[in-house]
Formats: sequence, structure tokens, C-alpha cells
Amino acid sequence: MLLSREQAIDLLRQNIKNERMIFHCLASEAVMRALARRLGKDEEQWGQAGLLHDLDVEMTAADPTVHGLETTRMLTEMGIDPEVVQAIRLHNEMAAREPRTSEFHHALAAGETITGLIVATSLVYPDKKISSVKPKSVVKRMKEKAFAASVRRENILECEMIGISLEEFAALALTAMAALESDR
Repeated sequence: MLLSREQAIDLLRQNIKNERMIFHCLASEAVMRALARRLGKDEEQWGQAGLLHDLDVEMTAADPTVHGLETTRMLTEMGIDPEVVQAIRLHNEMAAREPRTSEFHHALAAGETITGLIVATSLVYPDKKISSVKPKSVVKRMKEKAFAASVRRENILECEMIGISLEEFAALALTAMAALESDR
């Protein structure tokens, strides 16, 4: 079972109070939907994983050893699609300690991580709109020593595990996020 988008957003808002974190989850949903369209996958399923992947971030204080596990428990109890639950559990490899084995797992790890990088970049430059960021600048940012501390480079590179180059992935993510930004 999947929640309706309205139910998923209500669940998100019940568990996350930080508006930047909510924007990150909405951005991850948009990127996951774009990836699903690009790869011919289930857009609702992938979008729901993107939207709910950080449901427990405030409960767990983003502790990488447990982040994702509380979400897994909550969503399993609700009867949410087991593939969505598994992708969410594996998005944080520190908690799961298992390898990602499907396109869905790799896509969520990459999709939520690149949104984190782009959101972190926009916090550094608050006057810069996501729509003005170029894919080349995202790729360049990944190579800088001052790379966002909370963003794992390796996760972004998971895009290559699903057959999408880093440059194409950055462009796809920026387009999805710019559309979300214009709705704000």
C-alpha cells in the first residue's frame, strides 16, 4: 500500500517541524519522480520513498547509526509497500549495514543526497535561486574540499549504478527542484 500524497505530507509534517528539512523531503520526492519517469519506473512508489525517507530525522537527531530505522518501523506498521520501506531503510547505509541491490535503492540514495547538496548550497548562497544553478556547478561543488559536510559524495555517484551520468543526474535534479521552487 502507498499513502495518498496528502496523507504522506500530513505524516511528514507530523514528524518534521524544520521547514528546510520539509523542503528537502519535497525536493527528494520531485527528484525521485523525475528519475522514475526517466527510467520508466513507478512514479508514485519512487516519489513516496523520496518524500518519506527522512521521516525520523528529528526523532533520531539524524544519528547515522539509527536514522531510517524508526521510519522503517513506522511505515511497516502502517502496511506501506515493502519496497518503499526497504529503499528508505537502505538510503542510510550506516543504519542498514547492507548493500543496495536494486535501481530503486541506488536511486533513493543518489536522489536524496543530491537534493541535500543543492539545498546546502542554496543555504550558503541564500539569494541564489535553484533555477539559476547550473549542472556543471553542482559537479564542480562535489569536487571541492569544502563539500557539504552532511552530504556523502559516494551516494550521489550511485546515479551511475542506474545508468545516468553525473552531469545528466545533476541536470535532472535541478530541473525537478526548480519546478518545486517556483511553486513556493
